[in-house]
Amino acid sequence: MITVSKNNDGDFSSIQAAVDAAQDGEKIFVKSGCYKERVEITTANITIVGEDAESTILENNYYARMIMPDGEKRGTFRSYTMLINSNNFTCKNMTIMNSAGFGSEVGQAVAVYAEGDGIFFEDCGLIGHQDTLFTGPLPEQEYEKGGFRGPTEFAERVQGRQLYRRCYISGEVDFIFGSAEAYFDDCDIFSYNCNKEVNGYVTAASTYKDWEVGYVFNNCRLISDCPENTVYLGRPWRDYAKTVFIGCDFGAHIHGDGFHDWNKENAREAAFYAVYNCKKNGAEFIPSAPFAKTVSEEYVNKLLQRMNALSDELSISE
Repeated sequence: MITVSKNNDGDFSSIQAAVDAAQDGEKIFVKSGCYKERVEITTANITIVGEDAESTILENNYYARMIMPDGEKRGTFRSYTMLINSNNFTCKNMTIMNSAGFGSEVGQAVAVYAEGDGIFFEDCGLIGHQDTLFTGPLPEQEYEKGGFRGPTEFAERVQGRQLYRRCYISGEVDFIFGSAEAYFDDCDIFSYNCNKEVNGYVTAASTYKDWEVGYVFNNCRLISDCPENTVYLGRPWRDYAKTVFIGCDFGAHIHGDGFHDWNKENAREAAFYAVYNCKKNGAEFIPSAPFAKTVSEEYVNKLLQRMNALSDELSISE
């Protein structure tokens, strides 16, 4: 096991230095401290474990509107604090933060850029504002030339499986976004108040047309300091977005419609948005958006079986 410490009593004082030295299957233990750096993980089968999420923090503040040395804007996909571009990566007991600030001031600012199969975050904090967590892959094509500029711009689009368990995830606009098959189990999801009529969207999925599962939220708590009915559960980054909430508790901030169509006519038919056995302020919540789907207990059980199978697989490989 490799140890990282800011007090010079470990193998390295930098998380990136430890990652660079890690071999396939290596475990890295990170002692308490605030590590102000960016970390890029491209080696498979790496595990990073912090001392605890409250005191073990990885922080950076890059943002989309930042001007780079070549005069270009950094853009969304080069703003990350942590990049995972590998398979079978596990992170526990850490906070990964992009501290750039509100999207209205700096644009998108990614805390975690996660692309690969078997990515697992447990008991972690993922902290940001706009576009906090990107769950790759990217959509097939960008809307504007150069819009995907970043580490996986030209990579093969493969849908990986990701699991986030007992994590605290914060943001405002589209702060969980991407195309992965991603499960959020027993998480606290906090929406910031931007003092706007619409304060944000929890998700912006871009699930591919032929992919069976997109985002699944199970037993999560959606909390906020926003006024009532000012945050949507999701909107479609791409038309075939799939997002299902199961047994979740919604705060008063969640809009009665539940979901927004992003003014995309095709998405109203193509997207798959559903809520099952969820409550808002203790009462049953049924989204009033006309394009929201109704799902059966059988369908929900299949999703949960799929999530549990992934959990078992990741626990074995850890």
